[in-house]
Amino acid sequence: MGETMEQIELFHIESPCRGVCQSSAKGFCKGCLRSREERFHWHTMGEVERRQVIQLCKTRWQRLLKARQERLDMSTEKDLPYGMEGEEVQDLFSTPISEYS
Repeated sequence: MGETMEQIELFHIESPCRGVCQSSAKGFCKGCLRSREERFHWHTMGEVERRQVIQLCKTRWQRLLKARQERLDMSTEKDLPYGMEGEEVQDLFSTPISEYS
């Protein structure tokens, strides 16, 4: 990489944990939308892997919001993604990170 350092390496990636720590029916955390494996291995992941997990969580959040909106628009009972039936999930990208992550 030489003398220049990529910006991605300058910032530590904090855990997306919100302190909810409950699993959905499909094993995704109801607070942060990480899978069991992602939660279990978080502390051994490198910064690039953590950034990928954060992106996955963001994608899952967007998919969940879209599915909820479609359910409202169509008055359907279609299952929500990630086993999040009837669950309130905080917006991962506008709420503060828990002190206990």
